[in-house]
Amino acid sequence: MAIDNEFNVTYITFGGHIELEKYKFLYFAIMFTAYILILCSNSTIVCLIRIKKSLHEPMYIFIAALLFNSVMFSTNIYPKLLMDFLSEKQITTHSQCSFQGFIYYSLTGSEFFLLASMAYDRYVSISKPLQYHTIMRKTTVTVLLVLTWLLPACQLVPSAVIINTSQICSFTLNGIFCNNAISKLYCATPKISYLIYGVFILLNTVFLPLLFILFTYTKIFIICYRSCREVRKKAAQTCLPHLLVLISFSCLCSYDIIITRVEINLSQTARFIMTLQVVLYHPLFNPIVYGLKMKEISQHLRRLFCQSKFKLSVRADAGSAIISFAI
Repeated sequence: MAIDNEFNVTYITFGGHIELEKYKFLYFAIMFTAYILILCSNSTIVCLIRIKKSLHEPMYIFIAALLFNSVMFSTNIYPKLLMDFLSEKQITTHSQCSFQGFIYYSLTGSEFFLLASMAYDRYVSISKPLQYHTIMRKTTVTVLLVLTWLLPACQLVPSAVIINTSQICSFTLNGIFCNNAISKLYCATPKISYLIYGVFILLNTVFLPLLFILFTYTKIFIICYRSCREVRKKAAQTCLPHLLVLISFSCLCSYDIIITRVEINLSQTARFIMTLQVVLYHPLFNPIVYGLKMKEISQHLRRLFCQSKFKLSVRADAGSAIISFAI
């Protein structure tokens, strides 16, 4: 694609799809099902935390924020991806692509900050249980939540300005949605300053939160090792899901950073499969981990499903009785 001079719009083609004409309905069915599952599973737990007063604790509020972040992350990618599967041409405008990339990396950064906030919450809960409610007040939680979404977005503003003022030489993006690969479309980016800025963003949004998380969990493990069995059990129940999510998300982010920033010769099929895993695996993994591993949430989910099953059974019995009476 090129520039539409009549409307002054620059179009970009997604060149990362594999045999789309042959498998487009299969791709659409799989990704549409995944998107519905992501919306339903994440939203169910978020609503559960919102409704149940026993879950109005900082830990569960952070979990709800993390799952809500997954919904926004998926909504930024899936609708456009689904439309592309059924379209004759897989194209987007330069401004829409820049916006999608901005939201993608902003929410990715927010995920690390949320995980860091959750690690801090667990550290205070286990190391200072008597002061927990004094430290983790409603104001503290609100400030942390605002910062987790605001800081990554603010740090990415210069990147958005650089992208929108750079000249494009290539109009085919080697991917199926807009990520760091968009930087390879430009004629000349100020390499040293751009690399320094990229390292700065990486340090602030990934490595510093990651180091903080590792530091807090190390402190937690030391405290647990010196404490009684009951404390160790409580720490394992609440910290293990966070660690599983952290490991999963870090691995997928590592792929995204390596594949777009470092020149690695991967076949288009391998690149396509790995890219789908980035947007498919993690948003589904979060609600499964927190739904199964967090005792309070899993108990409420079981009650919810049992109540729903009972209501359906009652309605079915009532319907059968009415039909029998009519006959």
